[in-house]
Amino acid sequence: MKNIEFKIFFLTIVTSSILFASGWRLPQSSSKSIALSGAYVANANGADATYYNPANMSFNKNISQVEFGLINISLPSMKYTDNNSSANKDGKSEKQSSFLPSIFFVSKDYGDKNIRYGLSLNIPGGLTRKWNSAYQKAYAQEFSLKIIEINPTIAYKVADNFSIGGGIRAIISSGVVKSDGTDAGKPAIRDMEGETVEYGFNLAVAYKPNDFSNLSATYRSNIDLKEEGNAKLYLSGTKVYDGGASVTVPLPAVLTIAYAYGINEKTTVEFEFDRTYWSAYEDLDFTYKSSIPIALKSAFDDPKTRDWEDTNAFRIGLTHKYNNKLTMMAGFSKDGHPIPEKALSFESPDYNSNTISFGADYNLDESSSLGFGYLYSQKDDRTATNTNPDGTKYLDGKISDVKAHLLSVAYRMNF
Repeated sequence: MKNIEFKIFFLTIVTSSILFASGWRLPQSSSKSIALSGAYVANANGADATYYNPANMSFNKNISQVEFGLINISLPSMKYTDNNSSANKDGKSEKQSSFLPSIFFVSKDYGDKNIRYGLSLNIPGGLTRKWNSAYQKAYAQEFSLKIIEINPTIAYKVADNFSIGGGIRAIISSGVVKSDGTDAGKPAIRDMEGETVEYGFNLAVAYKPNDFSNLSATYRSNIDLKEEGNAKLYLSGTKVYDGGASVTVPLPAVLTIAYAYGINEKTTVEFEFDRTYWSAYEDLDFTYKSSIPIALKSAFDDPKTRDWEDTNAFRIGLTHKYNNKLTMMAGFSKDGHPIPEKALSFESPDYNSNTISFGADYNLDESSSLGFGYLYSQKDDRTATNTNPDGTKYLDGKISDVKAHLLSVAYRMNF
């Protein structure tokens, strides 16, 4: 599996700087979804319905559709301010920017107009958090997780107003964990890389009681990502381990319930609730193929309790067809955070967040269109006091200035 990261095209051009939604999940990975703050399940239409609600593929026009998208994610520096101003523990994370591509496809009707096929290739989540300040670097110089999802789907129209859908999820991921305590007087360094391919599934149902409303539910299964690779450990400048290592983190299950209502012929509003089952993340436990020095076991080998909690998100999206050429969108969402205070860390800090967004689609002609979406997410400041296993304070202060900007463009074709 060593060559997976280099052979898959998207992994060669993607550096996933995602850390603004719940944990490392990215709910918005298409232009319309970004424009609607993720409130895009019951009203999912077009090619990206294959990912957001495959059951809705049955209600698309009887044509084949494809969408090519590109998202830029920009993360300003977050700031840590320690309660002990003389401890020299204050720091800032690196500014980061990434480009995330996507492809969505939905077929025309097959099998006496009851079956549709779809395929998506996109980024469902990930993170990169980098610190260069001395204290934070000792714990999380870099903690990154890159994820690609390939999701073939199928929809079956049970009745004119009811459809079911689902598919197989193939997840290709790679991870990097680095820490360097040299500048903080802790002469221990870890440098680990790993990768994996894992599988799961997704399911969807859609019910249209009339022409202007849609009630839908979707479920995406939990997938444990066991990143396997190689680790190098150094103590006081001497390499003390160079061999196999692994660590497992979850890509959690998500249940979404959504209702879209057409206020009139031009305007549709969608209300969405989703629950992300982050309680699957119980601990962060690195495993080595052979023993490591006793002096490094506490920092690099002993399991770190996480005990993350399930989170809820509430989203609302508004779509207005201004005329036959232009459709405008706007959205708002409020996401909870999964991390209890005892598990807050520099590798993946998280907070409650509010998100606003807007966007538009413009029909170039009868068979093609352009779309764009912009999203701004602001997370609450968070204060915590945590200790190391030896009783010393690890994190005793405030993390603030956590923001994200997403800008997306998409080109769509019908044939």
